[in-house]
Amino acid sequence: MLKKIPISQVRRGMFLSSIEGSWLNHSIWKLRFVINDEETLARVRSCGAAECWIDTSQGLDVESAPPVVQSVRAPAPTPTTGVRKSMGDELQNAANVLKRSRTAVNSLFAEARMGNAVNTSECKPLVDDIVESVDSNADALISLCRLKLADEYTYMHSVSVCALMVSLGRQLGLDEATCRDAGMAGLLHDLGKAAMPQDILNKPGKLTDDEFTIIKSHPAKGYEMLLESGVDNERVLDVARHHHERMDGTGYPDKLAADDVSLIARMSAVCDVYDAITSNRPYKAGWDPAESIARMASWQGHFDPTVLQMFVKTIGIYPVGSLVRMASGKLAVVVEQNTKKLTAPKVKVFFSTRSGMPLLPKLLDLADAQVQEKIVAREPAENWNFSYLNDLWSNHIP
Repeated sequence: MLKKIPISQVRRGMFLSSIEGSWLNHSIWKLRFVINDEETLARVRSCGAAECWIDTSQGLDVESAPPVVQSVRAPAPTPTTGVRKSMGDELQNAANVLKRSRTAVNSLFAEARMGNAVNTSECKPLVDDIVESVDSNADALISLCRLKLADEYTYMHSVSVCALMVSLGRQLGLDEATCRDAGMAGLLHDLGKAAMPQDILNKPGKLTDDEFTIIKSHPAKGYEMLLESGVDNERVLDVARHHHERMDGTGYPDKLAADDVSLIARMSAVCDVYDAITSNRPYKAGWDPAESIARMASWQGHFDPTVLQMFVKTIGIYPVGSLVRMASGKLAVVVEQNTKKLTAPKVKVFFSTRSGMPLLPKLLDLADAQVQEKIVAREPAENWNFSYLNDLWSNHIP
């Protein structure tokens, strides 16, 4: 029988079914388990929630729970101490991180394809580099990741999701260790694709039903590969297996109900899809970032709506690289976010729709009170043949 109790009454031997309130207001990642040791008990009691639900048919009730020693409250999350850099100042460092990442991830997948164990300790320096870049200016690395070539998608997608997971974790207020675990989980989430047939993985067209069935096996395969490699990080394993689960229970491989999908898996679902649909693939060009966010928001039952909302705060309503129409009728590309006002990023105006002619590019900070321009709409990039949009915001970073 389910029973709601104050979090202060939680004891060893109880079966924790759920935490009362939003996922964003407590620190428990995985639910539906028996509290069987002091460490777990301390974690539940200090999670930040006021009440929880226990299942007395699977564990002890309040009256029958054994007395325990009062545990020390867990320390508060440690805030990041890095100084935020401007987009321009961080772009070159982000480009260097991306170059190193390309080599490291290619090697990781090559080892996995040969059936060799994955050494996650060798991935840690890469995750550290990505965390440092994200903390300096998340837009820089995340935006450069989107420029990956179609034929390197499988490898660099992992780096992109790593960066997005760290950035989203920061936005959610998760502690340092959890953010780094989220980054590692993002880096390794698609490892199972190393075991997929390359001709199916890179097929320049729609997959057949049989081919799609094969591809859908990659989360379970990646989970198995990580276990066989001795990986015991619960968050990394969870994301590898469950990044394709959906809130309406139609995901794979386990068709989990929403209550059984952990917060970190919900995060990975959003980050994975966003990078996938904004990237160039062998069979399609990537969608505009702002258009991608709008489409994701329309997919009922796919994502946790609160996590998606926080993701939008992470990358902006108009992510870097988005094509937008100004009130004057001019077109601009978003070059940097304004974290205090998501509707007023920095943009580079470069084209007049009235004259149909390009303009000398001009940088505008829409948050500046002296600037009269404002964004009135997303502009579908497919309606124009601008081959130089990426150059406008990236300043030709190699």
